Amino acid sequence: MLTLSHYLILSAILFAIGVVGIFLNRKNLIVLLMSIELILLAVNTNFIAFSHYLDDLAGQVFVFFILTVAAAESAIGLAILVVLFRNLKTIHVDDLDSLKG
Repeated sequence: MLTLSHYLILSAILFAIGVVGIFLNRKNLIVLLMSIELILLAVNTNFIAFSHYLDDLAGQVFVFFILTVAAAESAIGLAILVVLFRNLKTIHVDDLDSLKG
């Protein structure tokens, strides 16, 4: 039988992997986006676990809003990434300092 603590431990592990991915690899933009998605997945796991534990559907409804924002963020981030790769031929974050707006 899975308890609330099992889900919280899983969520903490996912969050830690996402944070380590952000701090260890600051060069590749794709890895940064994947790490942000892992952090959002950890938050969603917490919301669903507590929503099930407390028998309240508000947490599960809130997860749908988070997933919508995460999907929009991924789509826009990947579109920007494709444009940057076409123009600069690289996706390394260090090479993006020459952008002009």
